Amino acid sequence: MALPKNQLNLLSRSLLASVLAVALLPVAAEAQTCHPVTGRQIAPVMGVSGADWLNRPEREREEDTTLAIRELDLQPGMIVADIGAGTGYYSIRIASHVLPGGKVLANDIQPEMLQRLKANAEAAKATNIETILGTESDPKLPGNAVDLVIMVDVYHELSRPQRMLGHIRAALKPGGKLVLLEYRKEDPSVPIRAEHKMSLFEVKAEVEPEGYRFERSVESLPWQHMIFFTKALPN
Repeated sequence: MALPKNQLNLLSRSLLASVLAVALLPVAAEAQTCHPVTGRQIAPVMGVSGADWLNRPEREREEDTTLAIRELDLQPGMIVADIGAGTGYYSIRIASHVLPGGKVLANDIQPEMLQRLKANAEAAKATNIETILGTESDPKLPGNAVDLVIMVDVYHELSRPQRMLGHIRAALKPGGKLVLLEYRKEDPSVPIRAEHKMSLFEVKAEVEPEGYRFERSVESLPWQHMIFFTKALPN
């Protein structure tokens, strides 16, 4: 007997939550910590075991990645850093928008993720992607050289967010932008574990004191906040 539509939706969300519970496992068995400003729990990093979830066929429908990339207002010649790039889902899509002359600096802390990213970029014939192996506190980006830094569902996993934001700020050109996509904590219908969500208030409270000026928030994506900051100039 066929289930009613509302029961199917509940079942689908339950299955998704179960998949995420397996995929979003810690890379290392480290104690969880809380952010000193907001007190939120810092989430574990997605391990390579969850890499296939990043390229799931439903991602475009669930996150409207086409709209997100359009909101970035990418231009030829831009240098864009994708921090926590994973398997390159966003890096590869961004790469074509910054040609000619631009490139993507695809950063991750897991060599295995970067290996997958390189293979995916080669298959997509995206030749303007440079991979960078960073650390939990330093993305290893060149100084004063980046137009735009994007973190897609990554910031909430940073174990040393203040240090990372400091290094990102040093890498941005004057007027450079930082863009964070985070699952909306304010929306209980978003089927993501609580520690992998953030509220707009939390993001602003944590990022602005580190030398960034809040610019705008896009709230038209299905599940995520898309939050724009500009590198603040010294007083």
